[in-house]
Amino acid sequence: MATIESPTTASTAPTAAKSSARKPAATVTPPAAPVAVKKRAPSAKRAASATAKPGPVAARAKTDKPTVAPGTTATPAKAQVAVPTEAKVTKEKKPKMVRDSVTIPKAEYQALDAMKQRAAQLQTMVKKTELIRAGIKHLSSLPDAAFLAAIAAVPSLKTGRPSKD
Repeated sequence: MATIESPTTASTAPTAAKSSARKPAATVTPPAAPVAVKKRAPSAKRAASATAKPGPVAARAKTDKPTVAPGTTATPAKAQVAVPTEAKVTKEKKPKMVRDSVTIPKAEYQALDAMKQRAAQLQTMVKKTELIRAGIKHLSSLPDAAFLAAIAAVPSLKTGRPSKD
């Protein structure tokens, strides 16, 4: 007569057998030496297409690393390039900008607009700021007598905001 085992006893019996039959801990073995992989020569079709098309593939083919004989660990010597100190380019620093407001008579403000239109007729676009800066450069290049004459020609204004008229 066969005995019927319950599912719980049947499932625990094989597990108990497995746990007692465990293998001992595996010993660690050092990794094998790297195996040299031999590269295949490019096919005739691939070689022809690489030489016909100048591009990244052709450039890559020209810059392949030189092969080293098996068993040698020589690395190629790096070429030292002497950089002349005079050849180094220094970047020019941008001038620091200052924001300021000025009060000028309406007639002189309209003169700025007229000069902008004059520059546009001469196929040159110019901003009010550029016109003012050009005037400053011109004044700074004048000799003392001409500079004093230009300053005397401009009347002095009351500082501050204009009144609302």
